Amino acid sequence: MTTSTTVLIVGAGPTGLALAHGLKKAGISSIVLEKYPSLTVPRDWNMGLHWGAESLRAVISDSLWARIQSCQVDPSQPTAEIDHLNMLNGQTGELLTAIPANYFYRIRRSNLRHLLAPGVDIRYNTQLQSTEYSPDGHHVTALLDNGQKITAHLIVGADGARSKTRQALLGPEAGLDRQLPYCATFMQARYTADQARFLRDFHPLFLAAISPAGYFSFFGMHDVEDPSRPETWTFFSYISWFAPPEERDRMANWSNAQRLQQVKELSKAFTDPWRSAFEWLPDDQQVWSVNLTYFDPREPGHRWDNHEGRITLAGDAAHAMTYQRGQGMNHSMTDAARLAEAIGGFVSGEMSQSEAISGYETEMIERAGAEAALSAVNTEMVHDWQKVMASPVFTSGLKRTNGG
Repeated sequence: MTTSTTVLIVGAGPTGLALAHGLKKAGISSIVLEKYPSLTVPRDWNMGLHWGAESLRAVISDSLWARIQSCQVDPSQPTAEIDHLNMLNGQTGELLTAIPANYFYRIRRSNLRHLLAPGVDIRYNTQLQSTEYSPDGHHVTALLDNGQKITAHLIVGADGARSKTRQALLGPEAGLDRQLPYCATFMQARYTADQARFLRDFHPLFLAAISPAGYFSFFGMHDVEDPSRPETWTFFSYISWFAPPEERDRMANWSNAQRLQQVKELSKAFTDPWRSAFEWLPDDQQVWSVNLTYFDPREPGHRWDNHEGRITLAGDAAHAMTYQRGQGMNHSMTDAARLAEAIGGFVSGEMSQSEAISGYETEMIERAGAEAALSAVNTEMVHDWQKVMASPVFTSGLKRTNGG
């Protein structure tokens, strides 16, 4: 069975869903593929949305934007017009800098996906297997893992930092994200009411810290189920550190207990709230560890063939970046808005499809590629106490780069 649509989007993350809404707003049909059977997945996280908020607002309806507060880690905490991300000396608690972050939305990924999913044609439990391009240069057919086919004018890979679409376009080696010699261990946990109140007294939503020992950490709220019951609050934190290949290999098959013990030891290089937050974790607390990676689409061998504008990438699939400067979601929402505009341009006949998609890629690759490279530099510098004050997060804050 073959289905037809104008745009086929691979990935029902925030980027893919935001793009689908931008197309819907313009009266352009789309189908979204999601590899999982539902939007409920084992792991959730939260993201900073600031300068990219206007792009998200541009692609969704006014009624949806009016509900953006429901996506916050604490919907009861109004988003401040003027705010700051406090960056502390993790060892002493001294304020190193207060980074301006006006209208800083701290968004739960799962909440945003559930907000954006209604009204979008999502095909769950479905993955793209391969593509076929029509000889006339006008269509691309997606062959799916369930044996079905979807013919579209354009396929957009929005399937995350480890994008299979990117790997299919560039090959299994060139299409992989690049490993950095840094690791991070994450936790999400609840505490007793007294402990939760103590931890949140340091900041109602988020804090960042750099330890002179060479560690970086973020700490804040992940979910405030009931503002009046602190025992229902879920906090999240991660600690990241320099980890050369041999250390990453040694940890590759570690158990959860080993990873938990390691991050508890690392937390001793921090003052509160980090020290207590990790010390109070029970012995069976689940944590997860990741290697830090990035993908700069400007690098040699990273420029894909868009087949006359019939396939492209967006979001982390196009430009994975580390998270110590909080830029990923902002570039992804900007991609969604600018790609929706480009698609509208060729659907309306204002320009050719090849011209429209290549124009989108030229701008996106320079803007977000520069940020991906800067993110890698920033990650190195925030783990080096001698260089940290010159790092991009200190010198440029959360502002977009000149490429934007």
